[in-house]
Amino acid sequence: MDSDNLLGQFLRARRGLVRPEDLGMPAGDRRRVPGLRREEVAMLAGLSTDYYVRLEQGRERNPSAQVLDALAGALTLDDDAIAHLHQLARPLPARERRRTRAPRLGTGLLRMLDNWPNTPAVILDRCMKVRAHNLLGEALFAGHTYSGDLMRLVFLDPDARDFYPDWDRVAVNTVAGLREAAGADHDDPQLIEVVGELSLKSAVFRRLWARHDIRQKRHETKRFHHPVVGELTLEYESLTVNSAPGQQLVVYQAEPGSSSEHALSLLGSLTATETQKAEKAQKSQGPRRR
Repeated sequence: MDSDNLLGQFLRARRGLVRPEDLGMPAGDRRRVPGLRREEVAMLAGLSTDYYVRLEQGRERNPSAQVLDALAGALTLDDDAIAHLHQLARPLPARERRRTRAPRLGTGLLRMLDNWPNTPAVILDRCMKVRAHNLLGEALFAGHTYSGDLMRLVFLDPDARDFYPDWDRVAVNTVAGLREAAGADHDDPQLIEVVGELSLKSAVFRRLWARHDIRQKRHETKRFHHPVVGELTLEYESLTVNSAPGQQLVVYQAEPGSSSEHALSLLGSLTATETQKAEKAQKSQGPRRR
């Protein structure tokens, strides 16, 4: 990935997504580019065309907060995208970004997950790889080629479109969440590896990554078709793990009294039974001889 001019890349991608007619401009038949022209963005933001061109080309590196807010208005950005725009213009020094790359999870946090036997919970890093889970969280995503890596599960797993009935929406939100989590840290080796592999293997991922959509993972209702217990509709809350910067605790819940709650309870019972069988089998084998 070219991380030398992230601000310019973002501006180009976002102006390409704005329809002129939505801003009261004639669409015209002679437009050679999708979305807005550079001079139109400059006009809407109250900037000179030359200054805006220099921003896109990376020849102007220090736009003020007022300029960024004006560009956000011209490009009709939402709150997450506005925050991302400011972050790209004011990235953290490399040494501060590196501190957040390999956080360790505390035993207290892991114990808390284990104390939620009826609630699926997973901890994801910024590239959406599962770093920890409780038994029910593991069971929710079990049975796939990429059960421990939700980015690859969505775009590379052969079962993904069956597992996620609303796959198109999940794909959009997943890529937008990866963009938001990465922020301006596009020289992160893990991010480079993930984006490189998915760009080569998934045309859908390439298209969505090029859009530069930004969406922070917070709260959402998501449908699953689980291979063991069938249809599940779960709400999740995504919580920042302050003790492990860059990681998120994602907790799933079903509506009380719903069929999804009953299916989740069944999954929990089956998982507990299998765990007890495995522990019993291990005990029956006795200690290994050296």
